Amino acid sequence: MGPTRVLTGYRGCDFDHYDDGVCMPSWIAELVRLDGSDQSYRTSATFGAGPRLFGGLIAAQALAAAAATVDPDRLPQSLHAYFIKGGRIGVDIEYTVELTRDGRSFNTRRVTAVQDGAAIFEMMASFHRPETTTDWQCSEPPAVTLQEAVPLPGLPEKWADHFELRIAPGEPVDWPRQPFWFRTREPVEDDPVLQACALTFISDIGLVSAGRPPGAELPGPGGAASLDHALWLHRPTDVHQWHLYDAAAVSHSDARGLARGTMRRADGTLVASVAQESLWRL
Repeated sequence: MGPTRVLTGYRGCDFDHYDDGVCMPSWIAELVRLDGSDQSYRTSATFGAGPRLFGGLIAAQALAAAAATVDPDRLPQSLHAYFIKGGRIGVDIEYTVELTRDGRSFNTRRVTAVQDGAAIFEMMASFHRPETTTDWQCSEPPAVTLQEAVPLPGLPEKWADHFELRIAPGEPVDWPRQPFWFRTREPVEDDPVLQACALTFISDIGLVSAGRPPGAELPGPGGAASLDHALWLHRPTDVHQWHLYDAAAVSHSDARGLARGTMRRADGTLVASVAQESLWRL
Protein backbone atom coordinates (compact mmCIF):
# COMPACT_ATOMS: atom_id res chain seq x y z
CA MET A 1 0.00 0.00 0.00
CA GLY A 2 1.55 3.33 -1.04
CA PRO A 3 1.25 6.67 0.72
CA THR A 4 -2.21 8.20 0.54
CA ARG A 5 -1.54 11.44 2.44
CA VAL A 6 0.35 14.44 1.13
CA LEU A 7 3.73 14.50 2.84
CA THR A 8 4.24 18.18 2.22
CA GLY A 9 2.09 18.36 5.31
CA TYR A 10 -0.77 20.58 4.19
CA ARG A 11 -3.63 20.45 1.72
CA GLY A 12 -4.07 24.12 0.88
CA CYS A 13 -4.52 27.54 2.43
CA ASP A 14 -7.54 27.40 4.71
CA PHE A 15 -6.21 30.15 6.95
CA ASP A 16 -4.52 33.53 6.62
CA HIS A 17 -0.89 32.44 6.36
CA TYR A 18 0.77 33.93 3.30
CA ASP A 19 4.17 35.30 2.29
CA ASP A 20 4.10 37.67 -0.71
CA GLY A 21 0.80 36.14 -1.74
CA VAL A 22 2.09 32.55 -1.59
CA CYS A 23 0.41 30.04 0.70
CA MET A 24 2.93 28.95 3.35
CA PRO A 25 2.80 25.74 5.39
CA SER A 26 2.58 26.01 9.16
CA TRP A 27 5.50 25.38 11.51
CA ILE A 28 4.33 21.83 12.27
CA ALA A 29 3.75 21.08 8.57
CA GLU A 30 7.33 22.14 7.88
CA LEU A 31 8.73 20.06 10.73
CA VAL A 32 6.97 16.87 9.62
CA ARG A 33 7.56 17.40 5.90
CA LEU A 34 9.22 14.16 4.77
CA ASP A 35 10.93 13.19 1.54
CA GLY A 36 10.30 9.70 0.20
CA SER A 37 7.53 7.34 -0.79
CA ASP A 38 5.96 3.99 -0.01
CA GLN A 39 7.40 3.09 3.41
CA SER A 40 10.73 4.94 3.49
CA TYR A 41 11.10 8.63 4.35
CA ARG A 42 13.85 11.06 5.23
CA THR A 43 14.16 14.50 6.83
CA SER A 44 16.90 16.97 7.73
CA ALA A 45 14.65 18.96 10.12
CA THR A 46 16.46 18.30 13.40
CA PHE A 47 16.84 20.35 16.56
CA GLY A 48 16.86 19.93 20.30
CA ALA A 49 18.61 20.97 23.49
CA GLY A 50 22.40 20.89 23.32
CA PRO A 51 23.61 18.10 21.01
CA ARG A 52 20.58 15.86 21.64
CA LEU A 53 17.49 15.73 19.43
CA PHE A 54 14.16 16.78 20.92
CA GLY A 55 12.10 13.64 21.43
CA GLY A 56 8.80 15.33 20.65
CA LEU A 57 10.09 16.23 17.19
CA ILE A 58 11.09 12.63 16.42
CA ALA A 59 7.73 11.33 17.64
CA ALA A 60 5.78 13.87 15.56
CA GLN A 61 7.78 13.05 12.43
CA ALA A 62 7.34 9.31 13.01
CA LEU A 63 3.58 9.79 13.38
CA ALA A 64 3.51 11.73 10.11
CA ALA A 65 5.45 8.93 8.38
CA ALA A 66 2.98 6.33 9.68
CA ALA A 67 0.00 8.49 8.65
CA ALA A 68 1.37 8.67 5.10
CA THR A 69 0.68 4.96 4.69
CA VAL A 70 -2.99 4.87 5.75
CA ASP A 71 -6.18 6.14 4.13
CA PRO A 72 -7.10 9.74 4.96
CA ASP A 73 -10.28 8.66 6.78
CA ARG A 74 -8.17 6.88 9.43
CA LEU A 75 -7.18 9.25 12.25
CA PRO A 76 -4.35 8.89 14.79
CA GLN A 77 -5.60 6.99 17.83
CA SER A 78 -2.49 6.25 19.90
CA LEU A 79 1.25 5.83 19.80
CA HIS A 80 3.75 3.94 21.94
CA ALA A 81 7.39 4.85 21.48
CA TYR A 82 10.86 3.94 22.76
CA PHE A 83 13.82 6.30 22.78
CA ILE A 84 16.57 3.79 22.01
CA LYS A 85 19.50 6.20 22.05
CA GLY A 86 20.03 9.93 21.92
CA GLY A 87 19.66 11.35 18.43
CA ARG A 88 22.11 13.93 17.07
CA ILE A 89 21.30 17.38 15.77
CA GLY A 90 22.38 18.08 12.19
CA VAL A 91 22.23 14.44 11.07
CA ASP A 92 19.45 13.36 8.68
CA ILE A 93 16.85 10.96 10.05
CA GLU A 94 15.46 8.04 8.02
CA TYR A 95 12.02 6.70 8.91
CA THR A 96 11.00 3.20 7.85
CA VAL A 97 7.34 2.22 8.20
CA GLU A 98 6.23 -1.40 8.60
CA LEU A 99 2.60 -2.11 7.66
CA THR A 100 1.70 -4.25 10.65
CA ARG A 101 -2.06 -4.51 10.14
CA ASP A 102 -4.85 -3.06 8.01
CA GLY A 103 -8.26 -3.88 9.46
CA ARG A 104 -11.81 -2.72 8.84
CA SER A 105 -11.59 -0.11 11.60
CA PHE A 106 -7.96 0.04 12.73
CA ASN A 107 -4.54 0.29 11.10
CA THR A 108 -1.30 -0.42 12.96
CA ARG A 109 2.14 0.77 11.91
CA ARG A 110 5.65 0.28 13.24
CA VAL A 111 8.10 3.12 12.59
CA THR A 112 11.87 2.99 13.09
CA ALA A 113 14.00 6.14 13.06
CA VAL A 114 17.64 5.70 12.02
CA GLN A 115 20.67 7.99 11.97
CA ASP A 116 23.88 6.84 10.25
CA GLY A 117 22.63 3.26 10.14
CA ALA A 118 21.78 3.05 13.87
CA ALA A 119 18.23 2.93 15.22
CA ILE A 120 17.53 5.75 17.66
CA PHE A 121 13.73 5.49 18.07
CA GLU A 122 10.87 3.04 17.53
CA MET A 123 7.14 3.62 17.57
CA MET A 124 3.94 1.63 17.24
CA ALA A 125 1.11 3.85 16.02
CA SER A 126 -2.58 3.03 15.65
CA PHE A 127 -5.14 4.72 13.40
CA HIS A 128 -8.92 4.41 13.71
CA ARG A 129 -11.87 5.07 11.44
CA PRO A 130 -14.17 7.41 13.44
CA GLU A 131 -17.27 5.77 14.87
CA THR A 132 -20.45 7.15 16.45
CA THR A 133 -20.65 5.94 20.03
CA THR A 134 -21.00 7.04 23.65
CA ASP A 135 -18.96 10.16 24.48
CA TRP A 136 -18.02 10.15 28.17
CA GLN A 137 -15.01 11.26 30.19
CA CYS A 138 -13.87 11.51 33.78
CA SER A 139 -13.97 15.18 34.74
CA GLU A 140 -11.70 16.88 37.24
CA PRO A 141 -11.05 20.49 38.25
CA PRO A 142 -7.98 22.14 36.69
CA ALA A 143 -4.82 22.19 38.79
CA VAL A 144 -4.35 25.81 37.75
CA THR A 145 -6.95 27.89 35.94
CA LEU A 146 -6.13 29.81 32.79
CA GLN A 147 -7.07 33.04 34.56
CA GLU A 148 -4.56 32.56 37.37
CA ALA A 149 -1.76 31.18 35.17
CA VAL A 150 1.03 33.61 34.25
CA PRO A 151 2.90 33.93 30.92
CA LEU A 152 6.18 32.04 30.64
CA PRO A 153 8.97 34.31 29.33
CA GLY A 154 10.81 33.44 26.15
CA LEU A 155 12.98 30.33 26.31
CA PRO A 156 16.18 29.65 24.35
CA GLU A 157 14.91 26.30 23.03
CA LYS A 158 13.83 26.49 19.39
CA TRP A 159 10.53 24.69 19.98
CA ALA A 160 9.40 27.40 22.40
CA ASP A 161 8.87 29.88 19.57
CA HIS A 162 5.89 27.87 18.34
CA PHE A 163 3.82 27.95 21.53
CA GLU A 164 2.38 30.46 23.94
CA LEU A 165 2.77 29.06 27.46
CA ARG A 166 1.33 29.95 30.84
CA ILE A 167 2.46 28.39 34.11
CA ALA A 168 1.26 28.33 37.70
CA PRO A 169 2.24 31.40 39.73
CA GLY A 170 5.48 30.97 41.64
CA GLU A 171 6.90 28.23 39.41
CA PRO A 172 10.50 28.58 38.09
CA VAL A 173 10.58 30.21 34.65
CA ASP A 174 13.64 28.40 33.26
CA TRP A 175 11.56 25.51 31.89
CA PRO A 176 7.82 24.73 31.68
CA ARG A 177 6.84 22.46 34.54
CA GLN A 178 3.55 20.68 34.95
CA PRO A 179 0.88 21.92 34.97
CA PHE A 180 1.01 24.46 32.15
CA TRP A 181 -1.34 25.94 29.58
CA PHE A 182 -0.37 26.01 25.91
CA ARG A 183 -1.62 26.99 22.48
CA THR A 184 0.11 27.48 19.14
CA ARG A 185 1.29 31.00 18.37
CA GLU A 186 0.96 30.58 14.61
CA PRO A 187 -1.81 29.17 12.40
CA VAL A 188 -1.94 25.40 11.92
CA GLU A 189 -3.88 23.76 9.11
CA ASP A 190 -7.27 22.20 9.80
CA ASP A 191 -5.86 18.73 9.24
CA PRO A 192 -6.38 16.09 11.98
CA VAL A 193 -2.97 14.53 11.36
CA LEU A 194 -1.14 17.85 11.68
CA GLN A 195 -3.17 18.72 14.79
CA ALA A 196 -2.20 15.32 16.25
CA CYS A 197 1.44 15.91 15.31
CA ALA A 198 1.39 19.24 17.14
CA LEU A 199 0.02 17.55 20.28
CA THR A 200 2.60 14.79 19.94
CA PHE A 201 5.33 17.42 19.63
CA ILE A 202 4.42 19.20 22.88
CA SER A 203 3.54 15.99 24.75
CA ASP A 204 7.26 15.39 25.39
CA ILE A 205 7.71 18.72 27.18
CA GLY A 206 7.92 18.66 30.97
CA LEU A 207 7.41 14.93 31.50
CA VAL A 208 10.97 14.12 32.52
CA SER A 209 10.85 16.75 35.25
CA ALA A 210 7.37 15.54 36.24
CA GLY A 211 8.80 12.04 36.71
CA ARG A 212 11.59 13.08 39.07
CA PRO A 213 11.58 11.50 42.52
CA PRO A 214 10.35 13.66 45.42
CA GLY A 215 13.00 16.05 46.68
CA ALA A 216 15.28 15.60 43.66
CA GLU A 217 15.91 18.82 41.75
CA LEU A 218 18.91 18.05 39.57
CA PRO A 219 19.95 14.79 37.88
CA GLY A 220 23.10 13.07 39.03
CA PRO A 221 25.83 11.44 36.89
CA GLY A 222 24.30 10.17 33.66
CA GLY A 223 21.56 12.79 33.81
CA ALA A 224 17.87 12.26 33.15
CA ALA A 225 16.36 11.16 29.85
CA SER A 226 13.13 9.84 28.34
CA LEU A 227 12.95 6.06 27.99
CA ASP A 228 9.51 5.44 26.52
CA HIS A 229 6.45 7.51 25.74
CA ALA A 230 2.77 6.80 25.15
CA LEU A 231 0.02 9.09 23.87
CA TRP A 232 -3.69 8.36 23.48
CA LEU A 233 -5.67 10.81 21.33
CA HIS A 234 -9.25 10.71 22.60
CA ARG A 235 -10.90 13.53 20.67
CA PRO A 236 -10.02 15.83 17.77
CA THR A 237 -9.01 19.32 18.87
CA ASP A 238 -7.75 22.67 17.66
CA VAL A 239 -4.29 23.65 18.92
CA HIS A 240 -5.18 27.32 18.45
CA GLN A 241 -7.26 26.93 21.61
CA TRP A 242 -5.82 26.89 25.11
CA HIS A 243 -5.07 23.43 26.53
CA LEU A 244 -4.01 22.48 30.05
CA TYR A 245 -1.22 19.89 30.20
CA ASP A 246 -1.07 18.40 33.69
CA ALA A 247 1.17 15.45 34.61
CA ALA A 248 2.49 14.06 37.87
CA ALA A 249 4.84 11.33 39.05
CA VAL A 250 3.21 8.06 40.07
CA SER A 251 6.24 5.82 40.72
CA HIS A 252 10.01 5.86 41.05
CA SER A 253 12.20 2.75 41.38
CA ASP A 254 15.19 1.10 39.74
CA ALA A 255 16.35 4.55 38.51
CA ARG A 256 13.11 4.90 36.51
CA GLY A 257 10.40 7.48 37.12
CA LEU A 258 6.89 7.19 35.67
CA ALA A 259 4.68 10.21 35.02
CA ARG A 260 1.09 10.24 33.77
CA GLY A 261 -0.83 13.23 32.51
CA THR A 262 -3.74 14.64 30.55
CA MET A 263 -4.38 17.39 28.03
CA ARG A 264 -7.71 19.19 28.37
CA ARG A 265 -9.29 22.12 26.59
CA ALA A 266 -10.30 25.18 28.60
CA ASP A 267 -13.86 23.84 28.85
CA GLY A 268 -12.53 20.67 30.49
CA THR A 269 -12.83 18.39 27.45
CA LEU A 270 -10.28 15.56 27.68
CA VAL A 271 -8.26 15.60 24.46
CA ALA A 272 -5.36 13.25 25.21
CA SER A 273 -3.71 11.10 27.88
CA VAL A 274 0.05 10.72 28.21
CA ALA A 275 2.46 8.44 30.05
CA GLN A 276 6.24 8.48 30.06
CA GLU A 277 8.99 6.68 31.92
CA SER A 278 12.28 8.48 32.32
CA LEU A 279 15.72 7.46 33.53
CA TRP A 280 16.94 9.21 36.69
CA ARG A 281 20.46 8.39 37.87
CA LEU A 282 20.84 10.27 41.16
